[in-house]
Amino acid sequence: MPIRIPNDLPATKTLAEENIFVMTETRAMTQDIRPLQVLLLNLMQTKIETETQLARLLGNTPLQVELELMQTASHEAKNVSPEHMLKFYTTFEHVRDRYFDGMIITGAPVEKLPFEEVEYWRELCEIMEWTKTHVHSTFHICWGAQAALYYHYGIPKYLLPEKLSGVYEHTVERRSSMLVRGFDDVFLAPHSRYTTIRREDVERCEKLRILASSEKAGVYMLMTDGGRQVFITGHSEYAFDTLQKEYLRDKAQGVDPVMPEHYFPHDDDARTPPNSWRAHANLLYQNWLNYYVYQTTPYDISAIEPMR
Repeated sequence: MPIRIPNDLPATKTLAEENIFVMTETRAMTQDIRPLQVLLLNLMQTKIETETQLARLLGNTPLQVELELMQTASHEAKNVSPEHMLKFYTTFEHVRDRYFDGMIITGAPVEKLPFEEVEYWRELCEIMEWTKTHVHSTFHICWGAQAALYYHYGIPKYLLPEKLSGVYEHTVERRSSMLVRGFDDVFLAPHSRYTTIRREDVERCEKLRILASSEKAGVYMLMTDGGRQVFITGHSEYAFDTLQKEYLRDKAQGVDPVMPEHYFPHDDDARTPPNSWRAHANLLYQNWLNYYVYQTTPYDISAIEPMR
């Protein structure tokens, strides 16, 4: 089944060219089915790239998904046109009375700031609190995961000596979880961040379960029992060239960035990096949508039970 997105969202043309089953709003009006309502809070600077990356993964499942895009009202996007944001994005005030089967909260380029100093922190806290009563399962990515772990469970983040950037091996630790169903024992996933969380802090929280981790990148995948909250500290949604673009951008700006590890062939940034995590990424989002959204969400979406 397809992902349902606006007719003229830039991702529509891109995904159609990739043979991802996309259903435009016009065609969806003829379908007699309740699609999964998924809200995407996009905090990334690269709004259009992130929309496309996540729509690509959500659209590669057997379920019909209706994706709605949201931005924070307290921060103005600077790397995308105001016309794009006005046309395709909503804000929290317009959805606060609605219910969603699933929600994704992305990462954001604000890792070095204390959470409370982030421009939209108060608004994000209000949204995260709202998810406990209006969203059946919330999927948090990278800084979004760190922010949610801090807000909900008091788990701090720590500044790393240098940026963690690259594609790393991860090991499944909790095979009984449906979120890792079908995963290889060892799989690859990209990371791109300046901060981290610590295993000992997570293990002190009785509500959280570590599902997978990396010797270099640390705790990677964790969730609450029942899957109402999922936290991914890396960027499984990244395209093959996202780390490359980040690295070359920083290099051009004279930042002297750390070269992404285990990424460029022979560590040559002029060579095209392979996508070695695509299968894992697709499986991760398929499992989340199927087992923690579709299988357990109430048919009457307004009957979502508050998190305890």
